[in-house]
Amino acid sequence: MHTTPDAPTAPRRAGRREWIGLVVLSLACLLYVMDLTVLHLAVPQLSEDLRPSSTQLLWIIDVYGFMVAGALVTMGTLGDRIGRRRLLLVGAAAFGAVSVLAAFSTTPEMLIVSRALLGLAGATVAPSTLSLIFAMFPDPRQRSRAVGIWIGAFSAGSAVGPVLGGLVLERFWWGAVFLLALPVMGALLVLGPKVLAEYRDPGAGRLDLLSVGMSVTALLAVVYGVKQLVQDGVTVTSSAAVVGGVVVGVLWTRRQGRLADPMIDVRLFGIRTFRSALVVNFTAIFVMVGYFLFVGQYLQLVVGLSPLVAGLWSLPSAVAFVIASQAGPRVVARFRPATVVAVGLACAAVGLGLLTLVAVDHGLTVLVVASVVVAIGMGPVFGLTTELVVGSAPAEKAGAASGVSETAAELGGALGIAALGSVGAALYRAGVASGLPVGLPADAAAAARDTLGGAVAVAGGLPGPTAEALLATARASFVAGLQLTSGVAAVVAALIAVVAAVALRDRPATSGSSEPDPVPARDGCIVEA
Repeated sequence: MHTTPDAPTAPRRAGRREWIGLVVLSLACLLYVMDLTVLHLAVPQLSEDLRPSSTQLLWIIDVYGFMVAGALVTMGTLGDRIGRRRLLLVGAAAFGAVSVLAAFSTTPEMLIVSRALLGLAGATVAPSTLSLIFAMFPDPRQRSRAVGIWIGAFSAGSAVGPVLGGLVLERFWWGAVFLLALPVMGALLVLGPKVLAEYRDPGAGRLDLLSVGMSVTALLAVVYGVKQLVQDGVTVTSSAAVVGGVVVGVLWTRRQGRLADPMIDVRLFGIRTFRSALVVNFTAIFVMVGYFLFVGQYLQLVVGLSPLVAGLWSLPSAVAFVIASQAGPRVVARFRPATVVAVGLACAAVGLGLLTLVAVDHGLTVLVVASVVVAIGMGPVFGLTTELVVGSAPAEKAGAASGVSETAAELGGALGIAALGSVGAALYRAGVASGLPVGLPADAAAAARDTLGGAVAVAGGLPGPTAEALLATARASFVAGLQLTSGVAAVVAALIAVVAAVALRDRPATSGSSEPDPVPARDGCIVEA
């Protein structure tokens, strides 16, 4: 008697509990981005109150991303071992507690430390939410939609953040923007245990603490070195940091290949789709976050808008990003990923090119239009590349793979702020130093040279003609930095569009999801109610 092979079992489809769980996870993602976008709006008030130097201001803004990048791989791997839901809830509680500390910081140093601790807590959020989504939605079509909603939650955070931040800053001090985290994290802690199942890898062994230390050291050393290199040029300190970080990273990679229970299965980097999508995702976020640093300051300190109005003018680009990211899964069902990503990056390059036309006295319309064009281009790119990266990994390694994906994203954002922000700051300082009004007191001149917010605060205490001369010089220098960094970002976006078109050309249209590349799988995940 002849027997026929069993038909492939259809993937389990998610039900009501999973979709409600996705809403809860989206709350965490929304907060994750809000914490960054609201800080950009608070920069002018923060600069006036705490009087940070330009270097301290950059650290206040980007140390969050640095710490997230340094800890994401560790947190993703830890989630595979102790449970992804458990790690998410612990991180949510810590995030809420440290947000209070940040809100009541009284010195630049205290705020930098608070932001660093927020980064460590925030590192539990992104890999936990993404790996939970891949476990909750095994059906390719549902998973693609869920990842799109996940990306949309990040987009919504960028839309809601400026508006809520603007409302808060209209009535309260700059630190109040951090308190926006409390109700969101409270909701996550209450609803999470009820609607999220626990997922963990039963085959995950003991976490290698030496590997943890090496990974954090390597990432932070490279990031610090690049930041100092851009800011101060080639120095012994910057060169030693970069070289030391790379050496530690190489040793870490070799150690993972020898360990029975590695933090990351380094074989994943041998998959073309995995590494290509990772590079594209990293560079796209480098470009987008790097230029966005200048937008909030331009709207408030150059155009002269209030925080609330500045937040409202930021809405069009945020809404465009939400719409574009949600359209991504439908577009990918008809066109190859290489086409979608390359066209999106080319569109973003055009928008960034438009930003070079922004001027001191007539730049608001150009800035808004350019930001919308960038958002439309970048919207589908992030969701698609993220799904390609994590979808290439075995299911039981979803936490570690999502940790790699989010590390690349956060590292790209942190380096974008560090590199492009430092270039803009250097150009600003040079312009202001050469055009300061005669007779300005030494301490006032130093404050004006550091940041645009410092220059605006100094001008408030000067006689009319001197104040106008200082503001004209400072605003012109800031806009020159905005134009240069936007031009650099446009070139980078155009180059990575070509890379994406070539590197991802073998991936077919997905009909809703990417099929994972063949990677030897190990034991599946344990699922607990």
